[in-house]
This record gives sequence, structure tokens and C-alpha cells, in this order.
Amino acid sequence: MATIAAPSWSIEPVGPLQGDVTVRGSKNAVTKHMVAAVMGESPSTIRNCPQIGDIEITAEMLRSLGCLVDVEGETVVVEPNGIDGGRVPLSYGGLNRIPILLVGPLLHRMGEVFVPLVGGDRIGSRPLDFHVSSLEAMGAEVRMTPDGLEAKALGLRGARIRLPFPSVGATETVLLTAVLAEGRTVVENSAVEPEVIELALFLQRMGARIELRPDRRFVIEGVDRLRGAEHRLDGDRIEAFSYLVAGLVTGGRVRVHGCAQGRLVTAISTLHRMGARFEITDDWLAVSAGQLRTAVVQTDAHPGFMTDWQPPLVVLFSQCEGMSVVHETVYEDRFPYVGALQKMGAEIELFDACLGGRDCRFNESTAMHSAVVRGPSHLRGAEITVPDIRGGFGYVIAAAAAEGPSLLHDVHHLERGYHRPLEAFAQLGLHISREGPPAPS
Repeated sequence: MATIAAPSWSIEPVGPLQGDVTVRGSKNAVTKHMVAAVMGESPSTIRNCPQIGDIEITAEMLRSLGCLVDVEGETVVVEPNGIDGGRVPLSYGGLNRIPILLVGPLLHRMGEVFVPLVGGDRIGSRPLDFHVSSLEAMGAEVRMTPDGLEAKALGLRGARIRLPFPSVGATETVLLTAVLAEGRTVVENSAVEPEVIELALFLQRMGARIELRPDRRFVIEGVDRLRGAEHRLDGDRIEAFSYLVAGLVTGGRVRVHGCAQGRLVTAISTLHRMGARFEITDDWLAVSAGQLRTAVVQTDAHPGFMTDWQPPLVVLFSQCEGMSVVHETVYEDRFPYVGALQKMGAEIELFDACLGGRDCRFNESTAMHSAVVRGPSHLRGAEITVPDIRGGFGYVIAAAAAEGPSLLHDVHHLERGYHRPLEAFAQLGLHISREGPPAPS
């Protein structure tokens, strides 16, 4: 069988990036809403969806279970009433993190479930322990196999659950399972990222009884049934920040539409400390700067600095005068992209110590989870391979600021996670073209 070449982008820097970008709904929200829709007794409609590969992967996954899924433009409609099985095919293993989130909803519908092993970006371990212990606390029998996870339950019940870490995925698993479980579920130390809150609000529209209390506690009172609902997704804060930084790194000015200021509070305050100047209206945000200052930043669970904002920030640090530090506390292997930036001329050194902040849970491990960046660096174009979604966007920003052309391979990661990024960068003035198979449509 012939092998289809992975897509590549050719980038020719042309100076400052300038112009407007409109972001759509969050990649980290849309597929979770599609999973929630599985539990409705009528169709659900999700609007303002990005055009990304993850939507089609999830749509095909749901279709394999018997759902009808219509993806047209910025709208996704899920009709769940045709579900006739609880086994997600092995072919969907390793593509994204959606299979594990389907366990609770499918247990409610089918009583028995199989899902293949979790996938997603290679940014460190994403253990299923938190998911499994939460499902077991609610009455599921769970067994890990070489291929994936098997679970069964005669009926799920509410439970008191305390997460060891405010994991987004584990919090979503509890929400998606508890809404139809018998009785009350209390989840402590939960994630409260905007995308998690957005999922909870969508479940409320479907008829779920969910309350967010102080100290990261969700309280869920199980209901007998859920109905379909409609929702327009809020703007992707990762994408918005990344394009704003692209303007700063290249000495330009990018104006971002479609993402509310409230979703970027920590990012804005961080760039403010570095000397950036913002213009903010109800409709858009723009940022510009002269001489930016260095900074020390620690990633953390919301409302801390988001781990997915980290790669663009490292590229920005490479253009600041002096020494900056990033301390990664969410994933222990978030820096695989650094080697290529070093190849392009960035001065970055990685450490296994907790630098620039309190000791984190990786303190006594050998994980290289702190980066020291010295700038400004003279970046050079290079031929590099994209390791993951967020690191890949950092490469595009670096290539836009470099001297000479760059060739980025395996850009399917970017096309899986961002809404039409090639076109967006072209609109900002970057000379960028695609080689390889057609992009997702």
C-alpha cells in the first residue's frame, strides 16, 4: 500500500506580521460538547466550531457507535438516538483524548464499554488513574487490557471524589458521568478552566444539575434524563494568545477578534509585566511593544498561566533582552520542541530543578521542566519536524521572525488543532505555502 506523505509548510519571513485574525471556538471545548451530546434524548447543535481535524476524528468515532453527526461550516449537529454499541474501534486509539471521556456516557446508555488507549500530543504522561478511580468510585468495574479500557456497570451512583491534581480531563470525566448517576457527586480539587466551565454550562442546558462551589468543588445532582441543547462556543484563548504573540515576536501588531478579554486575563497581565501595550474593546484585542522586558513565568492550573501558552512565550523570550525563566508544573515533558528552536539559534537551557517558582510535583523527578531563555537571539530558518500542536505553532512564530526560509514537516498537528492556520498567517502577511495531501475540509 502506498504511503501518503505527511504535509509540510514552507515559510519565507517577510518582516512584521500585521492584520486581523478571527478565532472560533476552542479545540479543547468542541469535542467535549460532542461527547456530552451522546447523552441527550434529542439532537444537540454546537456553533462557532473551528475547522480542525479533531472534530472529524471525534465525529467518525461517534458515527462508529451509531450516532448521526453532521459537520457543516461552523456547525456540528449530533443525533445520539441511533447508538447501538459501546465499543469504540481500535482504529481510534492514539488519535486524541476523547475515547476515555466517552466511558461514562456510554456506560449510562449501554452498560458495557470498551475504549482504546488515550492519545494526543507527546507532552508527558497523561495517566488514566484519575479517570479510572473516579469511575470506580461511582460504581463502574474497570479493567485495563493491552488494547484499552473495558468497563461495565449495572447503574452508576454519586460519590465524593477528590482529585490529587486539578486535571481537566478527569474533571470532565466526572462531570460527564455524574450528571446521569443516581444521587449526589461532589468532586473536590477539580479543574475550573474556562473550557470546563463551558462544558458544565452546556450540560446545564441539557438539563443537568451542576453547581460550582468555592475551593474548586463541583456538586452534581444526578437526573434521570438529558435533552439535546444548542450552544455557541466561546473563542479559543490558546489561539488568541498565540497570534498576539506572533505579532510581538516579529515586531508587528495583530488584532484578534472572537475571544473575550476575560478568557485572557492572566496572559494579558503577563505581557503587561513585560512591557507590552494593549488595546482592548468588546470586539477585539491588539498588542504592541517596543523593548520588551524579561520575565519569570510558572505555568499552573487555571487561573494560573496556561501550559498551552508556554511555547509561544518561550519564542517571545528569545527576542527579549536578558534572561527569562519558564517553570512548567502541569506536564513533565512539555519541552520537546526546544531542540529545534536551539537549532534555529535560540539560547535555551533546560533544567530538572524548579526554577522561578515554588517547588512543584516534579521537584524530585528527572523531568526537564524548567527552561532558561537568554535573548535576544538571532534566529535562522531551518528544516524541522513538528512534535505537537502547541510546539508547532511556536515554530511558525520563530520561522516568521527568522532570517531565511524554513520548512516545517508533520504540520498535520497544527491542522488538527487550529482553525485554518495557514490562511490566517497568510492574511497577516507571512509568505507560507503547503506541500502534501489536502488539508482537512
